[in-house]
This record gives sequence, structure tokens and C-alpha cells, in this order.
Amino acid sequence: MTTAHLPLFPLNAVLFPGLVMPLNIFEERYRAMMRDLLKTDESEPRRFVVVAIRDGHEVAPTASGMPDPTSLPERGPAAGFGTEPLKAFHPVGCVADATTIRERPDGSFEVLGTGTSRVRLLSVDTSGPYLSAEVEAIEEDSGEGAGALAEGVLRAFRNYQKRLAGARERSLSTGDDLPEEPSVVSYLVAAAAVLDIPAKQRLLQAPDTVSRLREELKLLRAETAVIRHLPSLPAVDLTRSPTSPN
Repeated sequence: MTTAHLPLFPLNAVLFPGLVMPLNIFEERYRAMMRDLLKTDESEPRRFVVVAIRDGHEVAPTASGMPDPTSLPERGPAAGFGTEPLKAFHPVGCVADATTIRERPDGSFEVLGTGTSRVRLLSVDTSGPYLSAEVEAIEEDSGEGAGALAEGVLRAFRNYQKRLAGARERSLSTGDDLPEEPSVVSYLVAAAAVLDIPAKQRLLQAPDTVSRLREELKLLRAETAVIRHLPSLPAVDLTRSPTSPN
């Protein structure tokens, strides 16, 4: 398997291949990461790994405990993630390409990252100004019967969308808006469904496309049944996640 050493960006969110994730960068450790990424030639991808936090804080906590407004934040690349950061993160993350990095006058950054491929975390390096990790690429296997299963997931997803939109007569997306390639379908649905982080992480870690689609079909049917008894909920953008606070 292919391995690489890449900057690590832990978040209270799951990034999927194909998903666009806006980031608001204000902590110094991540500012340093973006400054280093800007040194990469524009013709090359500016890659970093987004990994979901299992046990820790997305923003460094204050030294004497939250929510004391007078205490100083913890310092260092691993602040908020304990003495063994690898254990604080889920084992599978997603490589992001920083397609846009815009520095503000105050030194913070607006970043737009696009998920490209899954990786498994092998080790975490805390010796630099920000976390980095040795990661191993995860191949995407389709599995048998992915095409037919993807069609069923799309039907269930359209029904789910209608329920999210308050059971309006028109679906939020027409058939022309949605992809047909099974792995793309599986990641799009995983990103767009309103699920908690553990559920999304399970989908990211699925061993193959068929396993992910089967799990999504069960989740979509269950969620649609629940939404049927709830008031209207806002629609979700299919390829963009909410802006991370850092």
C-alpha cells in the first residue's frame, strides 16, 4: 500500500471524497499549516488529511478549564488531544486538496478543501508546529452488485430528500443532478444525509462500496420513517459541509 506523511487537521466532522469543506482557520497551529501549504507550487495539490475527532477538542481548551474567559488556551500541536493523539482520532480520514487558501488581514485563513481519497492513520507526529501523520492509502473496491444497489440507494435518497423538504411534491434533486457511478453515489449520500459523526465515520470506513451502499439503504429507510413524523427540516447542500469553526 502507498504511504505518505501529510499535515493532519482534526475536526468534529467527517470529510468524504468529493465533498467540499469550507474551513475558517484561526488557531496558530493551523495557520502555520496553511502558510506551509502556500509554499507548495500552485501546479501541485496542497494536501492535508482531515480526520474526525473521537476523544478530544476541535479548538484547544483553556489551560485552567473551560469556560473561564480569563485563562489562556493550551499551546502546542496536540493541544486538546491528550498524550497519545493517535488514540484521540478515528482511524480512517480523508485527504483534502486545499483548492483555495485566502489569508485575511488578521492572519487567519479562509480555506476551501475538497476530499480526494481515504487514508488510514498509522502514526501521529507532534514534533512540528502542527500535527502531521503517516498515512496509508485505502483502495476503493466496488464489490459485487454495486450498480443495482446504487440505484436503490438513489431511490431511497430521493424519498429522504422529499421528507427533509417537508414532503413537497418536487424532489430537491432531479435524476440528472445525481451521479450513477456507485462509489460516487455512496460518498454523496454519506455526505448529504443528516447523520451523527459515528454513523458518518462508519460509512467512511466501509470496506467496499457495496457495504457502504447497504448501510446507507438501511439508514435512509430508518431516517425517512422518523422524519415522516417530524416537522419540515431544511434542505442540505449535497456536496458542501458547514464551515468548520477551525
